[in-house]
Amino acid sequence: MMKKLLYTLVLCFVAAHVNAGEGGVFNVLTYGAKGDGKTNDAAAIQKAIDAAATAGGGQVLFPAPHTFLCGPVKLASQIEYHIPAGAVLLASPDEQLYTQSAFRENPGEGMVWLWAENLQHASFTGSGSIDGNGISFMGAEEEDAYVLKPFNVRDPRPHVLTIIGGRNIRIHDLHIGNSAYWTIHLIGCDDVVISGITLLNSLKVRNSDGIDLDHCRNVRISDCYIESGDDCICLKNRREYADFGKCENITVTNCTMTSRSCAIKIGSENMDTIRQVVFNNCIIKNSNRGVGIQHRDEGLVEDVFFSNMIIEGRLFSDVWWGKAEPIYITAYRRAAINHKDANWRFPKGATEGRVGQVRNIRFSNIQCTSENGVYVSAESSDKIVNIVFDGVDILLNKTTAHPGGIYDRRPANVNGFVKGSTSGFYFDAATGIMIRNCSVRWGSNRPVYFNHVLESYRVISLSTFNLSGLSARKGVKAIVK
Repeated sequence: MMKKLLYTLVLCFVAAHVNAGEGGVFNVLTYGAKGDGKTNDAAAIQKAIDAAATAGGGQVLFPAPHTFLCGPVKLASQIEYHIPAGAVLLASPDEQLYTQSAFRENPGEGMVWLWAENLQHASFTGSGSIDGNGISFMGAEEEDAYVLKPFNVRDPRPHVLTIIGGRNIRIHDLHIGNSAYWTIHLIGCDDVVISGITLLNSLKVRNSDGIDLDHCRNVRISDCYIESGDDCICLKNRREYADFGKCENITVTNCTMTSRSCAIKIGSENMDTIRQVVFNNCIIKNSNRGVGIQHRDEGLVEDVFFSNMIIEGRLFSDVWWGKAEPIYITAYRRAAINHKDANWRFPKGATEGRVGQVRNIRFSNIQCTSENGVYVSAESSDKIVNIVFDGVDILLNKTTAHPGGIYDRRPANVNGFVKGSTSGFYFDAATGIMIRNCSVRWGSNRPVYFNHVLESYRVISLSTFNLSGLSARKGVKAIVK
């Protein structure tokens, strides 16, 4: 009997000390969190994080079955943030809580919620949920988008997770999303692994990107499922964070994505260099644009490979950028517009910019089904160089009531919408395009603007080998000028 009592006391002692933080586990309930989904638990969560940091690291635990409502929280290094199944970390809907910009001195593009600077050796784990409470920050719901609430200077919509200058970051298995703005924004981060996450944003929320890699290096993304109103995965170099340099050495594999904008996008913000990037074994479903390189700034995009992909596209309204292009490469100077963030888009003191080069891009073994074809276009032939399409098969069929026969070049210093025929491949200004072992087919619904297999203008050195297909109606297979 005495032995049993002693054993029980030992267990109670160990449990008490583990809950208090000893043994490396820092339970947020121990630090005063209520977990009732109503109380702002930010202060208690911050206490748990600070205690773990003071102890040299450990696990900050958000236990199930609790919902932890909170405003902004600053993260610390050497910590595993663990959210098990049944636990939810929920952003407070109180807009007044969000006061720190996600873009330094630029307050017009959202605030931070869960954030850190110089975060090192941190992980986010568990099969619970991080919920940005995004719909709470929206205006009225319309047919295919929510109205954005007006604001003067500060856009209070929170980004879900913002890490600036991070190193050795791991994000595994979580459910994360319902974001009012970008979901995972990594800036100047090195050595990052994101795997097995489910990222679900409302398809009606504008600016609700999935994963944004901004001036990042050595990043591996794999086995993720992403739905976003805006881009699912986007690589960029924002001007606000110019000090972090290039975005390079990025691999993305085995992901499934859906977007009303562009499922995989490079740009449009790129004032530096994006290079050595591989996307492989991915599925893109029901998206307004599949793969897009949207170059609008003075930087460089080079050495990017896309392979073994299925792309399914369709048209949406003009609220969303894109016109169902399964593959899209454009290079135009950014439009000089009167917009809330216009001053942050150009070099300091400039009112207009210039566009750099896109070169050495390869598409291999890709099956495309959409209402529009591949589109490559630039302001001059020297801006897009050395593009290879190898084993790209395209099926064009009209499936929605939205008007077609249009290409979308927004945001550019020229006409944003270009009317033209819909062809399997449409090229307008480039140097060195190769089409090899590709095909174009047409579905049963062929509007009058469905046209050729290949349409090409102002392309220097265009070569084709084993390009198969007939025009949508009787006539020539290709137009080359």
